[in-house]
Amino acid sequence: MELKDFNFELPQELIAQYPPETRGNSRLFVLDRKTQEYTHTMVKHLAEYLPENCILVFNDSKVKKARLYATTETGGISEVLLVEQISHTSWKVMATRAKRLKPGKKIVMPGGITGIVTGDEQEFKIIEFSEPITETYMNQFGHIPLPPYIRRSDTPADADRYQTVYAKHIGSIAAPTAGLHFTPEILETLHTYGIQTVFITLHVGLGTFLPVRVQHIEDHVMHEETFTITEATADVLNQAKEQGKPIVAVGTTSLRALESAWDGEKLQAGTNTTRIFIYPGYQFNVVDALFTNFHTPESTLLMLVSAFAGREVILKAYQEAIEQKYRFFSYGDAMLIL
Repeated sequence: MELKDFNFELPQELIAQYPPETRGNSRLFVLDRKTQEYTHTMVKHLAEYLPENCILVFNDSKVKKARLYATTETGGISEVLLVEQISHTSWKVMATRAKRLKPGKKIVMPGGITGIVTGDEQEFKIIEFSEPITETYMNQFGHIPLPPYIRRSDTPADADRYQTVYAKHIGSIAAPTAGLHFTPEILETLHTYGIQTVFITLHVGLGTFLPVRVQHIEDHVMHEETFTITEATADVLNQAKEQGKPIVAVGTTSLRALESAWDGEKLQAGTNTTRIFIYPGYQFNVVDALFTNFHTPESTLLMLVSAFAGREVILKAYQEAIEQKYRFFSYGDAMLIL
């Protein structure tokens, strides 16, 4: 399949630049992939549309303040995104002014920590810092790494709103955004309806949102991401599969973790890495329904939902969402695919 097969025209004004004033006060587009029928409702009514006896699977990864501003040797400001820790003091990063950051170049980080560029790896720079970059340091000097289509600087409010209410294990450089819609009240409503919830952890990395740069999508290679499924969660979900209870993934990251952990017969517990790339033709083994946001054109996430519901079905539904002026992407509205 070709990259252009996953393109669509999106008016810029529909790209959400801010979250809704109140968390959870978002619209919900319910898509029945078999009948291709649509329902327009609100996220707070989600429980009314979920399959009976289903289990929701949430990703409880926490976003780290991984975006920092460094000063280069020429006095310029370079935005540095800490992508992956390689050693005690060495990191793989993405940076603005990257062409000028050749091996041997020095940068000065907030708080006086210095860094030396020691190498290149595709779109990344390898930087050796004078001191460890700790979570405490990131919390003091770092910024929430909002995606580039949010064309503004982060605010103190983003530290809360670009984080799920149940975030627990720090390690992501982007939010598992489907989870941003949930409030304690919505979670309580799910339990009132008898809907069970469990948590997995997938630390969102560049594999989730880096652009596809190849014409034939089969040639795209995902970056590696780490996920953990506890024994308790695996037991609950394996029992659900045996009993025929529907499993609903909250977000594409939860779906990718679940499908990666399937060994052909059951879900395997433990910590593993995945490069799974799901596009049309993929046969799903674990997930029966998906709660997700609206995704960017030509992205691996759009390819994933196209695999789940059908490319033409998704593109038609997206056109309906555009006509109905749904808000798109991380801070936008939600879709439930049944």
